[in-house]
Amino acid sequence: MKVLIVDDEQAIRDALGRKLRREGFDVMLSANGLEGLRTFHSERPDLIVLDIVMPGGMDGLTVCQRIREVADTPIMMLSAQVITEEDIIHGLNAGADEYLIKPVRLNEFVARVQALLRRAQISTSEPEQGYNDGYLNIDLHRRHVYVNSRKIHLTPTEFKLLAVLMENAGRVVSQRDLLEQVWGHEYIDDIYYPRVYISQLRRKIEPDAANPVYILTEHRIGYRFEKQQPTVHKPD
Repeated sequence: MKVLIVDDEQAIRDALGRKLRREGFDVMLSANGLEGLRTFHSERPDLIVLDIVMPGGMDGLTVCQRIREVADTPIMMLSAQVITEEDIIHGLNAGADEYLIKPVRLNEFVARVQALLRRAQISTSEPEQGYNDGYLNIDLHRRHVYVNSRKIHLTPTEFKLLAVLMENAGRVVSQRDLLEQVWGHEYIDDIYYPRVYISQLRRKIEPDAANPVYILTEHRIGYRFEKQQPTVHKPD
């Protein structure tokens, strides 16, 4: 698997690169956003690690947005600051999948890279491979989602979250189970993740995100996907 690391701090770039190479990854290093974007287009990595704050007029969020215009490649953002829900929402809007705070612990970094790569894969062995009610159309095989016949972009994490909820349609999935199934056991204590990602997912698929009909909240327990009749939810 090929991983592109884009960070203007050489010490961090080199340390992360060495660690991933020892774990068997093919690693490419870039020192700024523009160089990273060029490397992405030429090498097509399987995963990208992006520092948020970089000099040169193209920060990590801008690079992320440019990549999301053409690819669904998993993207991990690195931040030197404590991550808030607002930061995550801002990053999700740019197309990021994951955040990691500096200083990075190398073993945790590898574990999260591996978890993100697993998340980008979807099992095709499930008996039900899609959902279509005329408004919301989910194709698990092709990893496509259409809302009112318009294809929408979901990050690998958002798609995995939707797939897990859909495969458990009508049943409540606890926050802990979502963390384990979607993000991996490495994230079991990151309890704010499901809430933030569910909110973003609702904005993308619900007719009215403030009054959801597909992804329902079971207070203090988890979330439930509810199938709808095929003739409803056409917007005005």
